[in-house]
Amino acid sequence: MSQASKPQLPGNTEDPYCGTRPEPSQLFSDDDQVIVSSRCFQSPEHKQQGACGIQDAAECYRKLFQEALVTLREKLEAATNLLAEERERMVTIQEEEQRFKEMIEAEYKMRFQLLTEEEGLAAYQVDLSLHGPNQDQLMKCGTELMQKSQEMLQRLSHLGRENMGKLKASEVRLEEHLCSLQKTITDLEKTCGESAVVLLQNAKCYLKRSESILLQSLEPAQITDLSSCQIIGTSSVLLRLQRRITLDPDTAHPSLVLSEDLRSVGFGETPKTEPCTPRRLDFGASVLGAESFATGRHYWEVAVGQATQWQVGICDCTERTDSIPGASGGKVLLMGSTMGADCTLWVFPPLRKVCLRKQMYKVGVFLDCECGQVSFYNVTEQSLIYGFSHLTFRGAVRPMFSLCLPHGDMSSDSLTVCLPQTHP
Repeated sequence: MSQASKPQLPGNTEDPYCGTRPEPSQLFSDDDQVIVSSRCFQSPEHKQQGACGIQDAAECYRKLFQEALVTLREKLEAATNLLAEERERMVTIQEEEQRFKEMIEAEYKMRFQLLTEEEGLAAYQVDLSLHGPNQDQLMKCGTELMQKSQEMLQRLSHLGRENMGKLKASEVRLEEHLCSLQKTITDLEKTCGESAVVLLQNAKCYLKRSESILLQSLEPAQITDLSSCQIIGTSSVLLRLQRRITLDPDTAHPSLVLSEDLRSVGFGETPKTEPCTPRRLDFGASVLGAESFATGRHYWEVAVGQATQWQVGICDCTERTDSIPGASGGKVLLMGSTMGADCTLWVFPPLRKVCLRKQMYKVGVFLDCECGQVSFYNVTEQSLIYGFSHLTFRGAVRPMFSLCLPHGDMSSDSLTVCLPQTHP
């Protein structure tokens, strides 16, 4: 903020007074912040100080007040918006906590179901009459899964309370800051309309107060991303559900080229010029898997390490009569964007950013058609990235793979569907 300049002392003035002399005052000492008389100005206590006419001084400060008011009003608007955002975040983190709670419960429920079915049991019931090593082992594994689930839910609840506490503290700070801003604005507006003598009283004090409040930073509360509550370790049973997925060339975007074994997709040097088939995707740089699934559980892995912009997931193939999804809707996707060693992930729908602790090179996709569950895994770190549950599919769904269309130079991005294999 600009400082008040010292107007030049007028050439002729009448003798004012400074509280000790009866003459009317006409000069203002900016250094002492007092009104003085011209005779008083020549006295030893004021001789070394500068002064100017009170009207000139008042106009100078009025201009500075008006400049401060512009900035204060801008900050008032910013603080009001930030307060609204913080209150909105309070609602959002409560919704997110519930969503992650359901995701954790669905993941461990799925793991237990896979475990029981692997043991040849259709369902698990606590029955004291059960005997044998299989039942004992199953009960032990079930207990371990339940403990892990409870530990994860407790951690999630702790983070939720911690985040809410930070947001509430931020709300209180912002409310107090708004009160200070509004009072300062009101005082300055009132002072600007006062007479010169009244305006100059405590003028520098008003400016310092304005500068002080403007120097206070407005920052949102720093909260912990709930997606950091990652479920580490994946079920080995998933590998037994791994399918051999191939790509459907009839659905490939014209800019894409598929490998001979129909497992890899990348960009060609020039887009295809042959007529588009009715089943070809004309949005993004996408291609569907040749396989479709209407029932059962299925799992596949995709190598994404060489791609900078990619999407993997599933699409509902019943949205259109030609079994090809539209550009919007009917899809459940994990999207990645890599810049150097940094990778950012989003899931859809709706579009949400999720946490990634380390760069990954393979993505696992799990599909349960009956339960309407789709889960994405970081195969590199053996952890759950995000899971959707209670989805409704109208019919068969197909794997989907996308790359970001290049701008300018040809992109070397590629995706490869991994062959089924048993991991150690």
